Amino acid sequence: MAEKDAKPRRIAAENRKARFEYAIADTFEAGIALQGSEVKSLRAGKATIGESYAAEKNGELFLVNAYIPEYLEAHQFNHETKRPRKLLLHRRQVDKLVGAVQREGMTIVPLKIYFNDRGRAKVEIALAKGKNTADKRETAKKRDWEREKSRLLRDKG
Repeated sequence: MAEKDAKPRRIAAENRKARFEYAIADTFEAGIALQGSEVKSLRAGKATIGESYAAEKNGELFLVNAYIPEYLEAHQFNHETKRPRKLLLHRRQVDKLVGAVQREGMTIVPLKIYFNDRGRAKVEIALAKGKNTADKRETAKKRDWEREKSRLLRDKG
């Protein structure tokens, strides 16, 4: 029997620097509470989450400083571009994330915003600890070696 082809995730925004700047400990998938014009703008793929993070307020997590540009066709019903957006997680997950931030000084960073196979906007967030300069150099060195190794293997045959 042929397997069903899973639709590839349609990525709306990606934080590519996060894996370089932070040591990722654990990842979570969270829903995000959006307005209609925000969803339309995300589908256009112009959002930026490079400088955003998740913060706790009154026992809930919010995505702060994520830029979703205005949707031009929404006119007066448009959204605020950098408003805090509520992340939809289970209580146990919120408690785990908030506890790690308070106890261990970790940060909650978004890795990407995408649309799942049902068309729902999701955020992949990560519990992360900031890297120091030496760790960043080590990461760059390892990445360069992997690239060089693949070139050598490809050229060899």
